[in-house]
Amino acid sequence: METKQKIIAIVGPTASGKTSLSIEVARLVGGEVISADSRQVYTGLDIGSGKVTKREMRGVPHHLLDVASPKRTISVVQYERLATRAIKDILKRGKIPIICGGTGLYIDAILTNASFPEVPPNAELRKKLEKLSVEKLFIKLEKLDPSRAKTIDSQNPRRLIRAIEIATALGKVPERTAPTPRYNTLWIGLTMPKEELEGRIHTRLIARMRHDMVAEAKRLHEGGLSWKRMDSLGLEYRFLAQFLQKKTTKRDMIELLNIAIRQFSKRQMMWFKRNSNIKWFHPKETKKVLQVVQNFLRT
Repeated sequence: METKQKIIAIVGPTASGKTSLSIEVARLVGGEVISADSRQVYTGLDIGSGKVTKREMRGVPHHLLDVASPKRTISVVQYERLATRAIKDILKRGKIPIICGGTGLYIDAILTNASFPEVPPNAELRKKLEKLSVEKLFIKLEKLDPSRAKTIDSQNPRRLIRAIEIATALGKVPERTAPTPRYNTLWIGLTMPKEELEGRIHTRLIARMRHDMVAEAKRLHEGGLSWKRMDSLGLEYRFLAQFLQKKTTKRDMIELLNIAIRQFSKRQMMWFKRNSNIKWFHPKETKKVLQVVQNFLRT
């Protein structure tokens, strides 16, 4: 029987400290980080997506950051191909790949044999769906695929339309069987009490505002990113686009965005809680995590 190659995955909700932990682990084991974030793949989406800076990397190589223009959409299938290529390259050089991120769909695509149908865009269907509100789109998806509706960003029209498109093209939503792992993966999850996470989300949001997140969004729009595309990118970029179009005040934008990020973190946890292989830690338990990593690599 073929021995599966070892990989480390660091997952959890937004603002839980995944990035800094992944760098600590990489420095300990001689690893390289592969980002599993659906917005950090795009150039220019830096402050709003919480993209790691060169300084924060502390010399650790990072992959799948800034690999596409935000004007076009990277599919899960395209992401999986790029990530698998990066994993093979890292392993070939005798290093340990460390998958780090909060986009559960991307992580499952890399680490398991979960299949993602390459359904081509249906222009006619999209035209009809684009006229519907996010509420109506969500109701439509709930009828077609209740399980996907539980984990999707219910305020993201692009993702809702794509999910409906896939379900419609397949006639029926395929049964989700338990996917088998591609690698020998050590799953590390970061978690904390609800109030603590909400406090971290708020603190980080205020810090991003002070780091000119509004100016970043303005630059993106002036560089050719449409309001519609910014809206489809979700969370920070959706609310920043509304503010820049004077559809909301700065104060309301921060309040609504804070709520939206908290809701997003709940959906992330719903996704990861399905995976019984994840070993959960508090972000302060770095030493304990590093010990678990060393034990895993020794066996």
